Amino acid sequence: MATQSGKPILQKPPGYRDPTLPVHSTTKLPPRRPILPRSLKQKKKRRSCCRICYCFCFVFVLILILVISISTLVFYLWFDPKLPVFHLQSFSFRRFNVTVKPDGNYLNVQTLTRVEVRNPNGKLTYDYGNSKVEISTTADGGDEIDFGSTKVPGFTQAKKNVTSLKIETKSTDQLIDQVAAAKLKREHNNKNLKVKVVVHSSVGLGVGGWKMRPVGVNVICGDMTLKSLDSAMPKCTINIFKWINLN
Repeated sequence: MATQSGKPILQKPPGYRDPTLPVHSTTKLPPRRPILPRSLKQKKKRRSCCRICYCFCFVFVLILILVISISTLVFYLWFDPKLPVFHLQSFSFRRFNVTVKPDGNYLNVQTLTRVEVRNPNGKLTYDYGNSKVEISTTADGGDEIDFGSTKVPGFTQAKKNVTSLKIETKSTDQLIDQVAAAKLKREHNNKNLKVKVVVHSSVGLGVGGWKMRPVGVNVICGDMTLKSLDSAMPKCTINIFKWINLN
C-alpha cells in the first residue's frame, strides 16, 4: 500500500491577527508630567518670597517718604523758620606794631571784634555750640596774615533776640616778609586794611523742650576795610559743608 505524505503547516507571519478572535479595545493613559527635582521647587519659592519682600520694602519706603514730606510741610507752615543773621558790628586794633629786627620783620597785634547775632524767629530758639573765631588779612600773593584766634563758649538764643559777641585775639612776634610789613603799615595808617573774620560753630533749632541735632556752620565776615567798618555793619555769609552758602 502506498503512504500519503502530509502537507507542511504554514507559519503565521509576524503581527498576524486571527479575524475570528474578538477584538479587545485598549485605553490610552494620559502622558505623565515630568517630575521636577526639589532644587527647582525651592528656587520658585525663594523667588516668590523675594518678590514679596521687595514689594513690602518699596511700600514702606514710599510711606516713610510721604510722612516725612507731610511733616516737613506742616513744620514750615506752622513755625515759618528763618536763618539767623550775622553782622560784623565793629573791628579795631588795640595794638598794631611792626618791628624791624636784624633777622626780619615781626608783627604784634591785638584786636577787638564784635559780631552781632540776630534770631528773627518768633517761635524757634537757636542753640550755638562752642565756637572758634579766626581773624586775618590777605597779603600780596594771596597769603593770609594771622591776627590771632580765640574760642567763644556756646549759648542759647531766645526768640526775637539780638546778641553781641565780644571777641579778642592777639598775635605775638609773627615773622612776615618786608613787602608784607610795608603794605600792612601803609594800609593800617590810611584805614584801607581789609580784615576777615571767620567763626566756626554749630547751630541747632529748639522748639519748646525739643532740640534739633546741631549742624556745623562757618560764618564768614570778610574783606571789609577799616574805613568801611566805621560807617556800616556788613552782613556775614553762612556756609555749610565748606561749599554751600545759605545767604
